[in-house]
Amino acid sequence: RENMINSVSHFILLNFSSSWEIQMVYFVVFSLIYMLTLMGNASIVCAVCWDRHLHTPMYIFLGNFSFLEICYVTTTVPNMLANFLSETKTITFVGCFVQFYFFFSFGCDEGFYLCIMAFDRYLAICRPLHYPTIMTTHLCTGLVIFGWSCGFVLFLIPVVLISQLSYCGPNIIDHFVCDPVPLMALSCSKAHTTKLIYSTFNTIFMIGTFIFILISYALVIISVLRIPSAAGKHKIFSTCASHLAVVILFFGSVMMMYVRSGSEQPVGFQKVVTLFYSVVTPLINPLIYSLRNKDMKAALRKILVTKRTSHKT
Repeated sequence: RENMINSVSHFILLNFSSSWEIQMVYFVVFSLIYMLTLMGNASIVCAVCWDRHLHTPMYIFLGNFSFLEICYVTTTVPNMLANFLSETKTITFVGCFVQFYFFFSFGCDEGFYLCIMAFDRYLAICRPLHYPTIMTTHLCTGLVIFGWSCGFVLFLIPVVLISQLSYCGPNIIDHFVCDPVPLMALSCSKAHTTKLIYSTFNTIFMIGTFIFILISYALVIISVLRIPSAAGKHKIFSTCASHLAVVILFFGSVMMMYVRSGSEQPVGFQKVVTLFYSVVTPLINPLIYSLRNKDMKAALRKILVTKRTSHKT
């Protein structure tokens, strides 16, 4: 068994197989997307850090979520870009599982952060008088730590289980990331139990977090409909619409991929869906939050004015 496990020392990530010219086009496009994603999310993190008006739980969670997006996209895109320029397109056995662990841990943390943000909006809108006493600095800090740590703890189980399977060849993964579905398909040992545990884990996590978010926003909408002021309704709906848009983008694409058995879906479909939630969504999120939020736009303008003034002086 030991020889079978160690017979594969590396995997080949096929990425988006095409001619050299097309791969160079992909390289330029994804380099631009990556830079814009870093700039967009970093600007939100900076705005939350530097503007004291944004030192509230809602924006603290948003700042952490944006930093999480930076970490999340960095687990896949730099390696993808390197693969576009590489002829071998190899990744070591350990490197593959490290990428798998961090990619899915950060993805899991995103789900938890969307839950935390939904819970915060529920408290602020449905329990406004109790909000300052419930959402204390202590609870806010605890939720931030919870949001960052949960994915790393929970995803140890599937990563360890899948890494313990026997890999004796072939070692070609028709994907741009070390995804568990093709990894389990490459295993030459029986992986029925591992597949069942992995799919059960995914289903419980995704459906559980999604239902929590839906219930939170359903209660928010019911509460908002009771507000007599049209201006008050519009302001709250505007804020919640941003959050819901991010929830739908993230959970919609992830559920398409993982709640159903990934092996039943065409490889091209798997790549496109994974690309959407791992690369496109982190690019869109800063636009959704900054364009629809007056406080965030004001903070970003303040940063730009400060930078321009410092450059002139």
